[in-house]
Amino acid sequence: MKISKAVFLKSADGLKTCPPPRMPEFAFIGRSNVGKSSLINMLTGNGKLAKVSATPGKTQTLNFFVINDKWNLVDLPGYGYAKTGKSKREGFASMIIDYCTKRDSLVCLFVLLDLRLPLQKIDMEFLTWCGEKNVPFCIIYTKADKLSKSEQLRNMQAIENELLKYWDELPNTIMTSAEKLVGKDDVLDFIKFHLEHSDEEE
Repeated sequence: MKISKAVFLKSADGLKTCPPPRMPEFAFIGRSNVGKSSLINMLTGNGKLAKVSATPGKTQTLNFFVINDKWNLVDLPGYGYAKTGKSKREGFASMIIDYCTKRDSLVCLFVLLDLRLPLQKIDMEFLTWCGEKNVPFCIIYTKADKLSKSEQLRNMQAIENELLKYWDELPNTIMTSAEKLVGKDDVLDFIKFHLEHSDEEE
């Protein structure tokens, strides 16, 4: 699948202000500064679609983009950034929880993990929560270009071994690098497959 059109639809500060759930949605989330905006811009071929910042916690709303007039890409706030005020962190938490558990049009949540780092406690907690709430998700490893091939495989294996301590099977995973355009086709093909599958179920 190729993205030929990506248009900003709206920002929402909670479930009540989200656009009507008329299209299937694929949402992106991860710890602050995991490379989410860069990945979204890489996927859409638009370097300015999502705001990229060196300051963690930049995304503070649910941001909706209409892709090819067929589905919505949703940029969710990052989780776990300590320098965001406590009341804001709680707001982000409820916003994320409501969207992930109550948004009927959500097809898949892409949870981004920085491949350079060991599995972080907050990531494990969020992934576990997704599993407990039956939120459909896929793990996307980011910043793969910062590592050698052997480091990529070693770090991925370490994360998967950690996950298997708690889970019987692993979720789908995709390795990416926004800088080197690695994984773009894999993510878009994954979305295409699920769009086609959801059409068959309707």
